[in-house]
Amino acid sequence: MFKTLKNAWSIPELRKKILFTLFVLLLYRFGNVIPVPYVDTVALASFFKETLSKTILGLYNAMSGSGFSRATVLALSIQPYINASIIIQLLTIAIPALERMAKDEGEEGKKKLNMITRITTVALGLLMGWAYYSLLSSYGMIVSKGFLPGLVIIVTFTAGSAIVMWLGEQINEFGIGNGISVILFANIISGIPATLNILFHLAWWETLLIVIGLAALIVFIVFINDAERRIPIQYAKRVVGRKVYGGQSTNMPVKVAMSGVMPVIFAQSICTLPATVFTFFGGTKTWAYKYIFSPTCWVYVVVYGLMIFFFSWFYASIQYDPVEISNNLKKNGGFIPGFRPGKPTADFIKKVIAKIVVFGAVYLALVALLPIVAGNIMKDINSLAIGGTSVIIVVGVALETVKSLEAQMLMRHYKGFLD
Repeated sequence: MFKTLKNAWSIPELRKKILFTLFVLLLYRFGNVIPVPYVDTVALASFFKETLSKTILGLYNAMSGSGFSRATVLALSIQPYINASIIIQLLTIAIPALERMAKDEGEEGKKKLNMITRITTVALGLLMGWAYYSLLSSYGMIVSKGFLPGLVIIVTFTAGSAIVMWLGEQINEFGIGNGISVILFANIISGIPATLNILFHLAWWETLLIVIGLAALIVFIVFINDAERRIPIQYAKRVVGRKVYGGQSTNMPVKVAMSGVMPVIFAQSICTLPATVFTFFGGTKTWAYKYIFSPTCWVYVVVYGLMIFFFSWFYASIQYDPVEISNNLKKNGGFIPGFRPGKPTADFIKKVIAKIVVFGAVYLALVALLPIVAGNIMKDINSLAIGGTSVIIVVGVALETVKSLEAQMLMRHYKGFLD
């Protein structure tokens, strides 16, 4: 990884891309510390830490680099864009017109879908900005109430979400890696100094266990991230005129971590909703919250794991259609050795994907639940902001960015890298 970065830095064009990406991240972090007007940010940060950190808003705060708990200009961060992307992706499957736009219209259709996603992002930013303003107002965090201050706050939050989307697109076009993923990566690692400060105040054996566990977790994530099941594909020979086409053997890779981190994010969002409701209505001291809905109780851990399994299956069913894959192979003269084209091939692919989904779900559940279980066993580390979701995102984005650099160096036939 470090060798790849070193080699990329020696290429002037890639060096410019890396510097541009770092400059955009610097602008983002600068905007993420500018508070919106008319909000008591000091009282909000204290209240958030004491009351809201274990609700769904705690997840939003981690994804925004603590900007959400300080009501900054970019407090909504990437949430509106991610939500808009997921909504459009699901609607593409449900609405035939959007499906035709994605599959049949090529590059022009993708541009239209991107525009629809941008408009949806602004609309969601406006909705989330209003909801956040209502939350701040209900808890008395607004210094100056009235129509104009409220309008300024909501419009500022909405504009911030649009700016984050634009910055991500600039990284996509002129920088390195996926823009939104890189911004999310920067948000998560911005919490490292606070984590280190907590580690320094723990017992030495607790710190050692955390460091060893985190290192093992990263190695495990890297291993699974590259793991895949390769289904062999054989293409029959075709004679067209005087030329012979096909006849080669290849494979169809199916990644174990095919759904990425999305099942964990969905499961965490849904499982923390009851805790959020209990917090808003002052029910955190009740029996139901303490033994069923609290993010540290064992019932929550079990439900969280089951939700990860469900969303892993759901995402796999969206990403892979065995019947469509089988039909495409048949059209192109391809087949899986030992299986007839058509329904037998589709059944085999479905069976393989079902097995991989189970392994992938177990992997995601282990990574997501281990920090919670460790926190229940060692109470002193509950305050650490180290979650399985964060580790998966950080490691995944780092590997993705390195692969992007390697691909660009290969395209430029960089001799030092190829040697």
